Amino acid sequence: MSRNATSSASPPLVKSPGLLCFPAVSMVACTALMLLAGCQKQEAADGKLPVMVRTETVAMSDYAPRTSLTGVIAARTLNNLSFRVGGRVAERLVDVGQHVEKGAVLARIDPQEQESDLRSAQADLDAAQAQLTQAAAAFERQKTLLAQGFTTRRDYDAADQALKVAQGSVDAAQSAFANAQQNLSFTELKAGAAGVITARQVETGQVVQAAQTVFTVAEDGDRDAVFNVQETLVARTPASPAVTITLLSDPQVRATGEVREISPVVDPASGSIRVKVGIPDTPAGMPLGAAVVGSVSAKPTKAILLPWQALTSSAGKPAVWVVDLSTKAVTTAPVEVLAFDSGTVAIANGLNEGQSIVTAGGQLLSPGQTVEIAGAGQ
Repeated sequence: MSRNATSSASPPLVKSPGLLCFPAVSMVACTALMLLAGCQKQEAADGKLPVMVRTETVAMSDYAPRTSLTGVIAARTLNNLSFRVGGRVAERLVDVGQHVEKGAVLARIDPQEQESDLRSAQADLDAAQAQLTQAAAAFERQKTLLAQGFTTRRDYDAADQALKVAQGSVDAAQSAFANAQQNLSFTELKAGAAGVITARQVETGQVVQAAQTVFTVAEDGDRDAVFNVQETLVARTPASPAVTITLLSDPQVRATGEVREISPVVDPASGSIRVKVGIPDTPAGMPLGAAVVGSVSAKPTKAILLPWQALTSSAGKPAVWVVDLSTKAVTTAPVEVLAFDSGTVAIANGLNEGQSIVTAGGQLLSPGQTVEIAGAGQ
């Protein structure tokens, strides 16, 4: 029994030495590969290739920023025309936009009342002249009688006084008649100067009062370009700058003007100051209301002008990349920006003349990195 039991038992399993060592070898190999990869990355990081950049040498220059604003052409003189007497408008002869000559009749009011006043003044004048004629005859008679001794001095003085009163009455009647004639002429509204009708406030049949504005006329002559300018720009602009005026619809139409008037107060609605630029010999291509562009240069200051691509950021502030020419390594230098212009940036402080500034390729740089300057050695 014991033999059979012993013989039927399974033989002990023997593990292969190769199977026992395989997992350990694998772990060692993986570790070695990881260390090798890390070393390769570290070597690659330590041996970065230089970045190709373009540079520019810092140099101070005069910077006079040029400001351009949009404005409109306006008349230098605007006349508000009105009747000197009141009445009903009987006729309107012109409309807005029409050009009128000096002395042209623009409108008429019904002259019936003024004609009646004129007839009354004429009658008063005739009566005063008749009284003057009678008083003059009486005075001459008293004068002759006094010389002959047939009248008293008292009657003579009375005749002389009556003559003077009659003469005064005639003078007053003549003045009233002249006023009535003038009032009749005021029933026609005439242009005081040649110009263009820019506004109309009445219509035929409307009753107007004396001195009520009827038409607004922009007189012919030199025009103004009117701009709404920020207060800071006015402060930085020279006292009497030359302003280049260009027609917005046709830049070929140009003129040069000078500041003629600056409003002393700031417009509360827009926060700007109204500036009028006089344009002598205004071109015919600049009609009233035309949109124009005015350009003027500010006071020149010393600044460093760089392409806008040279500007970067360091700690949230403007900066540029400075190249050390001996080591070709770059560092950031904070700068103070004076102004931004089209394609350029004006630097006020932070740089010295002769420094080399990266103007292209700066987006690929990091502090301490070496660079290769494009065009160097050519």
